[in-house]
Amino acid sequence: MQALWPIPIEIQRCPDAAEIHPVLVRALTAMRATQDNGKSGGFYASSDDLIERMQLPEFATLLNFIAGSVQKIAKQANAQSWPAGKLSLDLRFAGCWFQIQNGQAFHDVHTHGNCSWSGVYYLQIDPAERRHQHAVLGELNGVTRFYGPYTQFQGGAYMDMGNAYLQTNSMDIQPEEGMLVIFPSYLPHKAMAYEGEKDRIIVSFNVQINARSGNQIHAYGGT
Repeated sequence: MQALWPIPIEIQRCPDAAEIHPVLVRALTAMRATQDNGKSGGFYASSDDLIERMQLPEFATLLNFIAGSVQKIAKQANAQSWPAGKLSLDLRFAGCWFQIQNGQAFHDVHTHGNCSWSGVYYLQIDPAERRHQHAVLGELNGVTRFYGPYTQFQGGAYMDMGNAYLQTNSMDIQPEEGMLVIFPSYLPHKAMAYEGEKDRIIVSFNVQINARSGNQIHAYGGT
């Protein structure tokens, strides 16, 4: 038996989180206050040009950590696919933005386009033991849920013990401050409803990785 087409997900923790988080939380909170016209709703998402608009050494530290982590998972995932020999690659952030969430706000199921890898970095959130005490949300308070790529085919599908392995079609990530989660951009996911003492603040991103000599691996057939 072969288990084909695995879904790689990488979880890393930023070693500089304690030093950079206070500055980034203040900066992003202030940025929201100026861009959201003073609104105080439960959910806010910035535009995806955060790299151009935030020129802080703490943010550069975070980006370097993210870029290195993406390079690692991309290399592992493509170990059998990239051409043998030295390969010159360029990693580019196709978009980077932040979101602030509270008051049981959520971000519904979606995927990311125009990139091969995406990710979420948890900058601020209540600890799990506090979140889980919520009378309504419980252990789902603030989690990131990923759905298997076959989920769309399960509506009305036949289920018995023979395909029981397909019936667990989602995975919940319990967020922690300083945690980075990297995943293939096609993977459906959502931010579950969150309510806590702290705002849930995340930095999200899309990444493209291109070979300087072009991305062709297999010969093109026909004319």
